[in-house]
Amino acid sequence: MKFTTKLAASAVLLGLASQANAAVTLVKTDDTTVSIGGYVKADLRHVSGDLAYRDLWIGNNPGAVDTSQTKLNVKESRLQFKVQHDDVTGVIELDFYGSGGTETISNSTGPRIRHAFIKYNEWTVGQTWSTFMPLHALSETLDFGGPHVGEVFIRQSQIRYSKGGWSFAVENPQTLGSSDETKESVPDFVGRYDHKGDWGQISVAGLLRQLDQNGIDETAVAGNIAAKFLLSGKDDIRVQLSVGEFGRYAGTTAVAGIATNDQDETEVESGLAYTVSYRHFWNDSTRSTVFYGNGQSDIADNDRSHWGVNLMTNVTPKLKYGVELGEYKVEDQNLNLSSAYFQLSAQFAF
Repeated sequence: MKFTTKLAASAVLLGLASQANAAVTLVKTDDTTVSIGGYVKADLRHVSGDLAYRDLWIGNNPGAVDTSQTKLNVKESRLQFKVQHDDVTGVIELDFYGSGGTETISNSTGPRIRHAFIKYNEWTVGQTWSTFMPLHALSETLDFGGPHVGEVFIRQSQIRYSKGGWSFAVENPQTLGSSDETKESVPDFVGRYDHKGDWGQISVAGLLRQLDQNGIDETAVAGNIAAKFLLSGKDDIRVQLSVGEFGRYAGTTAVAGIATNDQDETEVESGLAYTVSYRHFWNDSTRSTVFYGNGQSDIADNDRSHWGVNLMTNVTPKLKYGVELGEYKVEDQNLNLSSAYFQLSAQFAF
């Protein structure tokens, strides 16, 4: 076996901090390559307002609390292990948003699985980003995940076939809002088409789910359209829109799969979720992103939004730091709650 320390480029979108991640080759033989990649990220975050502190904003209502809190953490840091043997690739990726840990002394938290999948030719089997998720439309932010409330952001186990611009998958079923998880007898079905050009990339995806619990037996349908438009220089605009009965797939808990109406009847929930962002490069290493996301539900009458603006710069090709300001807002029913946040981050990719 031949041991090397050669760096290999890998175009991977890692959450909201979209970037070209590198991988260090540990072992390379005639037919097998073993590599490790990831990044170390340190965050300082201050949240002030009448919504409870969170390390990252998702699409939920974190609770009405008079808040002025500052925390530092490294939980977003991650490791990716990759083994490629001829035409077969296996990937396991972890971060540190797992359970456990205490801030009293050790500040330890458990690792959790992000990705664990096998890829062979056109087939992908295991846990990774949902086929319904448009990675190219994610904004570059310091808040981990960015405007979750308006975007498709989901990882789960699946069997996917991809050919050309087409992808088809059966994915793990789960219904947000259900108290009866014993009947999900049919997997979720996703189809997607991607088209790329000199101008950027656009995708259209459809989602089909069978909801057969809590006294209902209905088919839920949803769609997503997303695009990244390349502008002059290195600037870009990224947008996505999800409509229909998408449940947990978009809005990260802003829209449930099922909900109870005014007559105390259980129905399939429908929703609307969208994001838009503009990234501008001030020079080759410094850029800013302005972003906005919104998620709304029909029956529960949820209306939640997240906006932000940041400034990032690369000290070296692998080391970057930045600052971000923004606000998360909950306007469900008669609520009008919001918290502003300020975040400083440093990240070293390897």
